[in-house]
Amino acid sequence: MRTAYTADQIRAAEHVLMARLPEGTLMQRAASGLASVCADLLGRVYGKRVVLVVGSGDNGGDALYAGERLARRGAWVGAVLAGSRTHEAGLRAFTDAGGRVVDAAAVEEADLIVDGLVGIGAAGALREPYAGLVAAANAARAPIVAVDVPSGVDASSGRVQGAAVRAKVTVTMGAYKTGLLVDPGAVHAGAVELIDIGLGAYLPDPDVAALTGDDVDVLLPRPDKESDKYRRGVLGVAAGSDLFTGAAVLAVGGALRAGVGMVRYAGTSAPIAQVRSHWPEAVVTELDRPSIENVGRVQAWVLGPGLGTGDWAHELAARVLESGVPVLIDADALTLVAGDRGLLRRTAPVLITPHAGELARLIKADREQIEAARLEHARRAAAELGVTVLLKGSTTVVAEESRPARVNVTGTPWLATGGTGDVLSGVAGALLAQGLSCYDAAACGAFLHGLAGRFAASGAPLTAAGVASAVPRAIRAVSGETP
Repeated sequence: MRTAYTADQIRAAEHVLMARLPEGTLMQRAASGLASVCADLLGRVYGKRVVLVVGSGDNGGDALYAGERLARRGAWVGAVLAGSRTHEAGLRAFTDAGGRVVDAAAVEEADLIVDGLVGIGAAGALREPYAGLVAAANAARAPIVAVDVPSGVDASSGRVQGAAVRAKVTVTMGAYKTGLLVDPGAVHAGAVELIDIGLGAYLPDPDVAALTGDDVDVLLPRPDKESDKYRRGVLGVAAGSDLFTGAAVLAVGGALRAGVGMVRYAGTSAPIAQVRSHWPEAVVTELDRPSIENVGRVQAWVLGPGLGTGDWAHELAARVLESGVPVLIDADALTLVAGDRGLLRRTAPVLITPHAGELARLIKADREQIEAARLEHARRAAAELGVTVLLKGSTTVVAEESRPARVNVTGTPWLATGGTGDVLSGVAGALLAQGLSCYDAAACGAFLHGLAGRFAASGAPLTAAGVASAVPRAIRAVSGETP
C-alpha cells in the first residue's frame, strides 16, 4: 500500500529524526537521491546543461547539493537564485564544485530544470519572482524535476492556486505527500520517485493511502470448494428505466463480471427486456409498482443508474433504502437523495458514488470548488451524510469518517465516456454483496474498474461494455493468474 502524509505529519517526523542525526544528514540523503534521479533522466551527465531554480527553503538546499554532485560529474550547472536568502552551505558547495549563479534566461537553454523553489510548507498562490520563474520553466523545452513537491502545489491537499510547476518527475523525500496523489496536484507531479531518508519509523498513521494490486488481491473474495451461488453473494440492482435501458444492462454486466454469485434485477418491462437479452444469468423481477417485496433475498443493492427522478423512482429508492443490507447509491438516486436527505436515515451501510456535480448538489457546494479540493469535499460529505463516499473523477477518492482516505491509482482518461460509471456501480456492488465493507468495496472496485479501463482502451477509445468485459482480466492481473 502506498501511504501519503500531510506537510505537518512529515515535518513532525523530520524533527524527531533530525534530533538523532548529525546536522545536515537528511539534506545530504535527499540531495544524493535527487542527483541520482536527475542523472538517470539525463542519461549521459557529462556536458549536459542543468539549471536549478532555487528558493529560500530547505528544498533549495537539496537542489544546490544535488547540483554540486552533477557538476562534479561534468555537467554544466547553473542556479537561478530566486529567494530573499539562499542556503549558505549548499551554495558554497555548489560553487566550489564549479556551479555558477545565472539569470532566469538560462532555463531556455537547459537540458534539465530542477525545481527547488518552494517546499511542503508553502500554501496559496506563488508570488513573484517565483510565479514568473515557474512560467518560464514550464515554457522551456527541458523536462522539469521537482524537489519534494512541484512548486505551487499544496503538499497536504493537492490544491493549485495560480502558477504551478508541471514536472516530468517529482523526487519526494521520506514519504509520499498527499498532494502528490490527489488532483490537480497529481497531474503537476508527473512520475513520483520516493527517496528513503529514514523517516519510516517516525511517521504516524497515514493521511491518505493508495491500494496496490497486491492489496486488492488480498481483499478480493475468492470462491472455495464449499461455495455456491448464494454464498458468493446475491446483489439486487434497481436501475434503468424506459428512457435509459442501457444503464441497467451495464450495471448488471459489471456485477456479473466481478464475481457475484447471483444478480437479481428489478425494473420495468423495457429495461428488463434488455437485461434478459444481454444477461440471461440475471434473475429478473418486473415491477408494476415501486416495491421490492417480490425480488427475493439479497446481500446488497445497487440503486440508481438510469432510474429516473420522478415519484415512481423516489418511492422505489425509499423501499430499497428501507432494507437492512448495504446499498450503493449512484446517478439518479443521488439526485433523489439530494432532494430528500431523509432517505439516508438508515442504520445499514451506504456507499455513494458521485461525480463532482452530483456531490455539489448533495452538500450544497460549487462543482469548481469540489474539483479544486477533491479530498476535502469527499471527507466533508462522508462526515455530513454519514456514508462512505467514492468521488469519481480525475482522481477517484474514497472517504469514510475516521479512516484514512484512499485514492485510486489505476484508470485512463478514456474512461470519461458514458456508461462507465454504471459498470463501476455494478463492480463495487458485487463486492459489497460478497461481504466487503463499503470502504474496501469502493477502493477495490475503483482499482479493478480503472485497470479494466486500461485493458479495454489500450491507448484508444473504449466503450462501457468493453470495460465490463475486461473486469475478469483485471481480476486475473491483480491475482497473478493466467487464463
